[in-house]
Amino acid sequence: MLMSANQPLQRERGMMYWEPEYETMPRERLEQLQLERLKNTVKRVYRSVPFYREAFKERGLEPGDIKSLEDLKKLPFTTKQDLRDNYPYGLFAVPMGEVVRLHASSGTTGKPSVVGYTRKDIENWADLIARCLVMAGAGREDIIQNAYGYGLFTGGLGIHYGAERLGATVVPVSGGNTARQLMLMQDFGTTILTCTPSYALYLGEEGEAAGINFKKLPLKAGVFGAEPWTEKMRAQIESKLDIMALDIYGLSEIMGPGVSMECPAKQGSHIFEDHFIAEIIDPETGETLPYGQRGELVLTTITKEAIPLIRYRTRDISSLHPEKCACGRTHVRMKRVTGRTDDMLIIRGVNVFPSQVESVLLEFGETEPHYLLVVDRKGDLDDLEIWVELSERMFSDEVRHLESLENRIRHKILSVLNISARIKFVEPRTIPRSEGKAKRVMDRREM
Repeated sequence: MLMSANQPLQRERGMMYWEPEYETMPRERLEQLQLERLKNTVKRVYRSVPFYREAFKERGLEPGDIKSLEDLKKLPFTTKQDLRDNYPYGLFAVPMGEVVRLHASSGTTGKPSVVGYTRKDIENWADLIARCLVMAGAGREDIIQNAYGYGLFTGGLGIHYGAERLGATVVPVSGGNTARQLMLMQDFGTTILTCTPSYALYLGEEGEAAGINFKKLPLKAGVFGAEPWTEKMRAQIESKLDIMALDIYGLSEIMGPGVSMECPAKQGSHIFEDHFIAEIIDPETGETLPYGQRGELVLTTITKEAIPLIRYRTRDISSLHPEKCACGRTHVRMKRVTGRTDDMLIIRGVNVFPSQVESVLLEFGETEPHYLLVVDRKGDLDDLEIWVELSERMFSDEVRHLESLENRIRHKILSVLNISARIKFVEPRTIPRSEGKAKRVMDRREM
């Protein structure tokens, strides 16, 4: 039975859990639960989602053919392109009258990938985030400063509802305005910080410059995600803010943050397997790989109502480890994501595809179709500069015309990517050409 926010947190074997029945469930019982929920999900999508019904028929499959978890590999993959092709609601398994919220992630051509949530989806999501916060040591007495962005991005509202579900006090400050963040952190007595790791590090730097002694603040832990980060960055964050820094993982298409969460053992993030079935595949062949091998993470939702996804290819590179953790949780752990199988970049928590930049440049027609995204880290924050090759005609144009073009491109990039970038014009034929796939990205960040 799920716990409600007015029930006490449960402590077992000295460890704190939000839903101990599920978080510490023996593997055999957990796999039985997964199979039961998988079968129900397959039946629902076959009945309610034409895309899946056709995909099953192409493989000669019917819902009754799924008799074991091993049969999962018989099912078709779902990709981000499938979400684009069925934009906006083609993959929904419920009528819009049952959808209480929409979120979306950025798309490669300006059209986002849309996901919906029923009331039950929102409740499940809140419970998953409550699990994550409890893993970071949060309880009802804590003050959680939520510096993830609110809006179509899932981070802000996902953490917010989970913190309220836990019964903690949430400060919905959203991102940016660093001086205000630091002021509230001191005045409100923040104990848990949630934001991107790069912003956490930036807060530490700015706080240090402002003379703040973080050791004297009640801040004790941080839940950081939405972008890749390293053990080196963790050590820096923990040192500057005097906290325990933990990794949270998720993606909009599957749920948002709360697909997996790192416990204080810091030996990988626990995937909440009572809601998601995880696989690692060879990204080239699609073959399922055994535990411990690196490959592409694939996730199947088994409790989602509005938009259940079968074998969704995340494009994230990781590995899975089933050994029971020192924290007592039995859910499989995924190692930190080390890369992707596509060309997507994550900059300041925002998904950026080179093709998005290309589509913007093509709109103007005053530049050549040759560009380079130069990503660096200035201090503790990601920095994006876009090198754009001018045409011969524009290169010899007046400076004021070039300044006007630069401003127009910069504003269009901001509206499409929802991220600021500097524009640097370069001479014709100075961006290297390639006989194979064009090199569009120069990532100078130390990961």
